[in-house]
Amino acid sequence: MLIQLAFVLIAIIIGARLGGIGLGVLGGLGLAVLTFVFGLEPTSPPIDVMLMIVAVIAAASCMQAAGGLDLMVKWAEKLLRKNPSKITILSPLVTYIFTFIAGTGHVAYSVLPVIAEVATETKIRPERPLGIAVIASQQAITASPISAATVALLSMLTGHGFDISLINILMISVPCTLAGVLAGAFYSLHVGKDLEDDPEFKRRIAEGEFKTEKYELKDVNNKKAAAWSVAIFILATIGIILFGSIESIRPVFNGTSLSMAYIIEILMLSAA
Repeated sequence: MLIQLAFVLIAIIIGARLGGIGLGVLGGLGLAVLTFVFGLEPTSPPIDVMLMIVAVIAAASCMQAAGGLDLMVKWAEKLLRKNPSKITILSPLVTYIFTFIAGTGHVAYSVLPVIAEVATETKIRPERPLGIAVIASQQAITASPISAATVALLSMLTGHGFDISLINILMISVPCTLAGVLAGAFYSLHVGKDLEDDPEFKRRIAEGEFKTEKYELKDVNNKKAAAWSVAIFILATIGIILFGSIESIRPVFNGTSLSMAYIIEILMLSAA
């Protein structure tokens, strides 16, 4: 068992270092070794979870193609630049909201360069807002109504003697993750030395190693279409919350309510 665990950890480390599709490829290789070498029987693939991820990514990709994601980043930039002194508190809230709406932490990447630039211009140590912003984007996955993690939990709790709905999960996950993110943000206010007192930062400035070029965001050509794409995506998310919270409004087939996995796939593809 220890050898199997070691092999799994090594495969994860190598895949993470490769980046991109490397993690998935090494996961497949790891599964092959565990099956054919160690003789472990694989479980059935999580088709529902995979299809949910595909549907959500399709909708998010269409929103990005319409300029919706770029518009959201511009809104975030405007908020952060208007309140630069509060960036350590605001940046995790921004990435949290991005992930909460989209169901994946990848959408928060676009705003990270803006956070770093605003923090540096305000002479705030960039690692303070950046560190907690990345953590917040991951915490929001467990609170997002359209994330695979939330729906997987809902499916596990349904039909096993638990009267649990999506709203019950969100009533716990949203305030708890927000409280944790805010606690981390306030703690981050005192992480490391201020830039003006950091000898390494002073050295890099003196030697010209530190560049202060302004990060240019991608321009949104059609703001009306971009705004509509964001609105449609949010409406689909609200629809998922309603179907997940009120079982009586779900379609019933052969005496069984339609699975939330199917509803998410249908609504997200329709939004796309």
